[in-house]
Amino acid sequence: MYIDTNDLRISEMLELSHRLWEKHRDSWHPMEPQYAKLFILYLIEEIGEAIAIIKKKGEQSIMNDVEVREHFIEELCDVLMYFMDILNRFRISSQEFSKVYIRKFEYNMSRDYEEQYERFK
Repeated sequence: MYIDTNDLRISEMLELSHRLWEKHRDSWHPMEPQYAKLFILYLIEEIGEAIAIIKKKGEQSIMNDVEVREHFIEELCDVLMYFMDILNRFRISSQEFSKVYIRKFEYNMSRDYEEQYERFK
């Protein structure tokens, strides 16, 4: 499988997730829906690690310090890896995800956020 390392596709990320799981299938949780909630917790933990970098190093370091930036991106990659594990566990294809993502994007483009949030005051 050729992977363009300059622009990963969702389908490729799902495949990489599955390949990593295959390598460790004897010691990792099964690729089944009932384990997805555990991976949501792992994803949240990784988001916390990304937040910690922002808190400890600041936005300017992320933008200007190569080492800090690399570490921050690595934590975001961990978030996406767990996200792909979740999609795989629920057998959500890249096509299905893309279709719903675009539909949600189009809905959000037509939303009036100020009006919507005003109703909740």
